[in-house]
Amino acid sequence: MRAVQITATGGPEVLTVADLPEPEPGPGQVLVAVEAAGVNYVDTYRRSGAYPLDLPAVLGGEGAGRVVRAGEGVRGVEPGLLVAWKEGPGSYAERVVVDADELVPVPDGVDARTAAAVLLQGLTAHYLATDTHRVTDGTWALVHAAAGGVGLLLTQLVRLRGGRVLATTSTPQKAELARAAGAEEVVGYADAARRARELTAGRGVDVVYDGVGADTFDDSLSALRPRGTMVVYGASSGPVPPFDVQRLNAAGSLFLTRPTLASYAQDRAELLARAGELLGWVAEGRLDVRVGGTYPLERAREAHEDLQGRRTTGKLLLLP
Repeated sequence: MRAVQITATGGPEVLTVADLPEPEPGPGQVLVAVEAAGVNYVDTYRRSGAYPLDLPAVLGGEGAGRVVRAGEGVRGVEPGLLVAWKEGPGSYAERVVVDADELVPVPDGVDARTAAAVLLQGLTAHYLATDTHRVTDGTWALVHAAAGGVGLLLTQLVRLRGGRVLATTSTPQKAELARAAGAEEVVGYADAARRARELTAGRGVDVVYDGVGADTFDDSLSALRPRGTMVVYGASSGPVPPFDVQRLNAAGSLFLTRPTLASYAQDRAELLARAGELLGWVAEGRLDVRVGGTYPLERAREAHEDLQGRRTTGKLLLLP
């Protein structure tokens, strides 16, 4: 079995393809033949050592593929069933063992690549727009990095729920993608706070969804209305430095949260409910999933370089 393995932490150069024994599913687990694996920022954190791993390790966590066989105690998961997962350690491989409770059945009308491209980032966009700050008719949202994997999906979900989107992107090409996803206004990062005030008659937006982190945090606070919500869900530019919480008071009793998907999919019932709604929208054609690039396992290094270099739009996939 081929897999992308690291034996030491570091830059993309530490990613190598190795021939490894096929894993065996234990009790409550399922062996899956991987058809597509999602490439996510969290993978770069694990590769670099920011999120520690026991080495050597096969990277990857998200994917989709066909069930090969189930371990002891697993029911209702038949060989050949198309499934997806948001957390299956070692998914940069031809085969992976995934906990049965993590598997989500993929409905008719959604293929493996689309399922792998949408599940993790789509679930993130889902909880951000439905729970972290509940978007309703007329909600103004500032969505940073709106042409990225989460950004394109989040922009669409805000629009599906009746909200309005001010988007930030870094290039004209990415701006067009954000507009196609439903953004009413698209600006560069430096203009976001000013344009947020102009669009809302000086009041500010209701919510900022910020996956960039350090580079955008201060301007994001400035873009909010009194009692607005600052949602920091990622840190592609680095983590937000410690700051004085009195700034939230001075800016109008702002709310600040740093959510994570684990808190919004706390049990299997919640996971299936979110995933079912999300994949249902995809199957119905109400949610467009953009795959920005596909790479064989041998080009995993290039995928990481493209992702971290912000040269991509939509989702990147490895295809075993």
